[in-house]
Amino acid sequence: MIKLDKIYTKGGDKGQTSLGDGHRVSKNEYRIKAYGEIDEANSTIGIAYVYSSDELRLILRMIQHHLFDIGADLCKPYKEENSKRFQKPVLFLESELDKLNEKLDELNSFILPGGTHASAYLHLSRTIVRRAERSIIDLLEKEEVNPTLLEYINRLSDFLFVAARFENRELGDILWTPEKKG
Repeated sequence: MIKLDKIYTKGGDKGQTSLGDGHRVSKNEYRIKAYGEIDEANSTIGIAYVYSSDELRLILRMIQHHLFDIGADLCKPYKEENSKRFQKPVLFLESELDKLNEKLDELNSFILPGGTHASAYLHLSRTIVRRAERSIIDLLEKEEVNPTLLEYINRLSDFLFVAARFENRELGDILWTPEKKG
């Protein structure tokens, strides 16, 4: 178990932070942005959890644990021995996504974010996950990144979309109407 005696270290007061391996880097480096956005997604999933149905809560809590693991993986340079680390979580997401999707009507239109509190926060989480994915790809263009981590993040945004629809199942999807005049 990790023990945190002191929350502030003053080590970042000049715009630098330490990676998991001890190296000091700028706080605006791609790696820091990527795991910062994973943390942001985790936080909004925490809000969605508060409003979600019991059926989703256990899944969302597991996802939060996965995202913490992903942040830990991103906070240090990639090592090939971790390359398959997120295979089981990817399969978990796919399985849960398929189970939820089976309970939903077929989708014949784009949908607008909104509806229930849970759905709105799940959509917000989805967009933050997509931003994190772009940051991870920026990092990938400079150095290696765990390939299963990227698979997980891609699958997570799909899951969050389906979960948002699932939370709106009683209200129905809010369908996009092209060129709707207000």
